[in-house]
Amino acid sequence: MAKNNKQNKNQTMTTEEAGRKGGKTTAQNHDQEFYEEIGQKGGETTAQNHDQEFYEEIGQKGGETTAQNHDQEFYEEIGQKGGETTAQEHDQEFYEEIGKKGGETTAQEHDQEFYEEIGQKGGETTSSKYGEEHYEKIGKKGGRNSGNGSNNN
Repeated sequence: MAKNNKQNKNQTMTTEEAGRKGGKTTAQNHDQEFYEEIGQKGGETTAQNHDQEFYEEIGQKGGETTAQNHDQEFYEEIGQKGGETTAQEHDQEFYEEIGKKGGETTAQEHDQEFYEEIGQKGGETTSSKYGEEHYEKIGKKGGRNSGNGSNNN
């Protein structure tokens, strides 16, 4: 009788259990190349069946879910990792190029008031961070360099 109960349990396997069992079997029978190939095919099919709005919507949902599940420390950590990886893969020319593009785009999208506002904020932040001594020091240094430069002309 115990045997029959065991057989009945196997016959009434849940969908979740069947999926897990099938996944394990597939993983044992296939390599990374197989998964890359079916992933590529799935991506191409999805791209054919959906428009940009679809991707924006699922990206938005994914971003909201990620934000709910993670704190600032998580974003700082992945930002740090991404920055390090980018730095390893690119040279100074890359950074100059993207900086120039960013600067041009910002200049097209913003007016003088924007630059005055961010300059003000930057000045206030620097002032509170370094204090009056910092400005005296760089002022003296600038004055000396300016004086030296005028003697050379």
